[in-house]
Amino acid sequence: MRIKSFQNKVVWITGASSGIGEALAKAFAHEGAILLLSARRISELERVKEDCVGAAAVHLFPLDLTNHTQLSEVAKNVLNQFEVDVLVNNGGISQRSLTLETPIEIDRKIFEVNFFGHIFLTKWVVPQMVKRGSGVVITISSLTGLWGFYLRSAYAASKHALHGFYESLRLEVEDYGVQVSLVTPGFIATDISKHAIDGAGNESGAMDNNQANGISPEECARQIIYGVKAGKDVFAVGGKETRGVWVRRMFPKLFKKILKKQAAR
Repeated sequence: MRIKSFQNKVVWITGASSGIGEALAKAFAHEGAILLLSARRISELERVKEDCVGAAAVHLFPLDLTNHTQLSEVAKNVLNQFEVDVLVNNGGISQRSLTLETPIEIDRKIFEVNFFGHIFLTKWVVPQMVKRGSGVVITISSLTGLWGFYLRSAYAASKHALHGFYESLRLEVEDYGVQVSLVTPGFIATDISKHAIDGAGNESGAMDNNQANGISPEECARQIIYGVKAGKDVFAVGGKETRGVWVRRMFPKLFKKILKKQAAR
């Protein structure tokens, strides 16, 4: 069943301490939701909480998406207190390293955060939604989840994996009233490129030009909420780069030429 209003709906957001997650927290607060905010840094979550004007309530649940023991404990705690109406799988890390110079340990780390952390929480929360007969799962992927790109092999692979998992999940749960929306952001002006890790696991510390010139996180959040309310299964948010979805489908050879001309950063 499509949600037309988030007033007093319980919305659990991971990666809520910055970027798209922070913007979504504020946007859902404006909608009057009950917010459950998660990320590793409690100090940053407390800062975001102060800015969630209009929320019916805000609760903080710090967690690390790579720590499955902690995830289980937090999930049990949350589900003992709340019936989650909306799960927003947003937490993640990006990558800036050549495929052949990236150790398998870094590939695994990226998958632990971007893929396994998401599906771990999903398998805790969605059974409650199925039993209740309603709920929404929003998973933040990327345009890189639709095609690969320079310096992002493991990141792109982890996002591709999300599509396979959540497309399958949708088929299995939509008849129980659970909506599964996959969002593929393009260039959003967040610090994700600064926190992207290299082949040694160190943060790049550099802002990509494409990222710096992207749409604001606030506009991204607005587009996401609009798409979810419209009941969209998979949809892109961003600027003109989102036209690549259509170009790739209609003119694959042209798309490849365009992609190869793009700057890696």
